[in-house]
Amino acid sequence: MLFNAIVWSPSEGLDLGFFTLHYYSLMFLIAFGLGWYIMKSIYVKEGVSIEKLDSLFIYTVLATLIGARLGHVIFYDWDYFQHHLLEIFLPVRFEPEFEFTGFRGLASHGAAIGIIIAMYLYRKKVLDKPVLWILDRVVIPVASGAIFIRIGNFMNSEIIGKPTNSDYGVIFANLGEDFARHPAQLYESFCYILVFLALWFIYWKTDKKEKLGYIFGLFLVLLWTVRFFIEFLKEPQGPNEIVMGLNTGQWLSIPFILAGLYFMYRPTTRRQV
Repeated sequence: MLFNAIVWSPSEGLDLGFFTLHYYSLMFLIAFGLGWYIMKSIYVKEGVSIEKLDSLFIYTVLATLIGARLGHVIFYDWDYFQHHLLEIFLPVRFEPEFEFTGFRGLASHGAAIGIIIAMYLYRKKVLDKPVLWILDRVVIPVASGAIFIRIGNFMNSEIIGKPTNSDYGVIFANLGEDFARHPAQLYESFCYILVFLALWFIYWKTDKKEKLGYIFGLFLVLLWTVRFFIEFLKEPQGPNEIVMGLNTGQWLSIPFILAGLYFMYRPTTRRQV
């Protein structure tokens, strides 16, 4: 065969002696750290005080983690968590026996909603700019962060792809499997690289950033279109998830895509907010 399956069986993380730094946590650190430097370059270009960047970082981190967690709870696993409310924000599982699980179960749709809300609050309390002005810029580091989050999913052998029924693919040995699956996490991560590069180019090399909401809208269209199509190669993330041939992630992506098209092509007015 042209391609041979890769056996994937990584350790849980980096053993630092006194604790283990899990790869998923490491990817989050890289995502937020790189995002900070990307936004710093944008704020310097726009003449915005760097002091306001620290607040943006805090708002974004909290919005991402809280929004992603609530998104998973509400969209994917409410049947369980409605009876285990303490586990929503605690890194443990109480049943069938007590277990330290870490913070697993994060949904990108929830993170997106959380970030949008957080940018509105950030605009009201910190930076006197239109909220769409902020969103047009913050989605650039968000897109870069998505690259590393999906790599983290791959390292964790989670959000796995469907079987390839061939020698091509990845064998997730940590799941006790001996057959190849699509590395859907890596497909998605690679596509997000392209999304990030497109947003970066449009911001730095074109005048589209002058139209409030255009880059934000383009981000919504590109990122959630990628998510929509890659979902066809993923295993369902929950029971009874398929409705009319589409899974939960796909149905949740459609409103974001439509909203993105609106922001890209809405009529411009003299007074934009």
